[in-house]
Amino acid sequence: MNRVLITGAEGFLGRNLAVRMSAMGSVEVIEADLHTPESEWKETLRTCDTIFHLAGVNRPSDPADFRRTNCDFTACLCETLKEMGRAPRIVFSSSIQAALNNPYGISKKEAEEVLLRFGAEAGAVIRIYRLKNLFGKWSRPNYNSVVATFCHNIANDLPIRISDANERLDLTYVDEVVEAFLVEVGSCPSAESGLVNGDLVPSHALTLGELAGTIQTFRDMRTTLSFPEFSLAFHRQLYATYLSYVPVGMLETRLHSKHDNRGSLAEFMKSNQAGQIFLSRTLPGVTRGNHYHHTKTEKFFVVEGDGLLRMRQICGYQVVEYRLRGSDYQVVDIPPGFTHSIQNVGNGEMVTLFWASEIFNPDRPDTIYLPVDQQSEPAPAGTP
Repeated sequence: MNRVLITGAEGFLGRNLAVRMSAMGSVEVIEADLHTPESEWKETLRTCDTIFHLAGVNRPSDPADFRRTNCDFTACLCETLKEMGRAPRIVFSSSIQAALNNPYGISKKEAEEVLLRFGAEAGAVIRIYRLKNLFGKWSRPNYNSVVATFCHNIANDLPIRISDANERLDLTYVDEVVEAFLVEVGSCPSAESGLVNGDLVPSHALTLGELAGTIQTFRDMRTTLSFPEFSLAFHRQLYATYLSYVPVGMLETRLHSKHDNRGSLAEFMKSNQAGQIFLSRTLPGVTRGNHYHHTKTEKFFVVEGDGLLRMRQICGYQVVEYRLRGSDYQVVDIPPGFTHSIQNVGNGEMVTLFWASEIFNPDRPDTIYLPVDQQSEPAPAGTP
């Protein structure tokens, strides 16, 4: 079994990596942090096969901590391994700021050089990831990233400050880094030391204004029910991050429902790309619909109760019937140009889930009243 030491295991990246790696089963994870007694973490160096060196600081109260934590601690780690005669693989989380002339970047660059010298002398594989701005669950607001700060503040109805809405930044999702690190555990020992190609871990470029606006749409989903283009992986990742900052007592959303003598209806979700989902409760004997659409299409799914779906091509006479029971998990598509209705033919309430290919627009509803019933016999399902 591969023994893996994670320094900085209580930090943002370390916590995400430790949780994922501990679930693998084929890896023994040893966690250490800046507060772990020196004698303890040094002892683990005797037997570990891989070290993920993630410990560090990026916003210390004392600027001298940049060197003490990011550089000197790395030098102590390498010196201890050298004294033990050990050369495990070391994966180091550096930063793109290592190319910049600021205290944090300088400390990261010096730590890189310490590791590379040790690797050359001891024959150890040193893998250095110069990571971009990380975001994801468990990141600390006002410390790790602007994403964490924006998500926390917007989720908690707190103001956010944007100094320059046009400032651009590259963001990398923490799980993408974790995936790359998991590969390092089982990768070929012949992998070369040095900087890892930055393209190995995907990133997404946008402005601060775009970031804040997108996160705000997540907050607004409670009332608009509209969600952004989730075909973009970045939006799915950002939404998952935002949701991790919503207080657990605020995760519930009460939908606005409309009631009449037929029952009730509530919109559930909307998307300009994926249409709309809504749900109805229909009383026994009640019929809904008797209308058609020119472009809009729908899917009907009775999740509880017993329904009779009837449809007719508006230029024809034959009526097609589908019996929909909640226990049968049946979905029926409604083509354009077919007037349709659904009746509760059971003894209890009928619950129906609907999907429409377009969000309902009262100014252009594309919903025309026309009764399904004609003086004709019902045709079996599937008959044109």
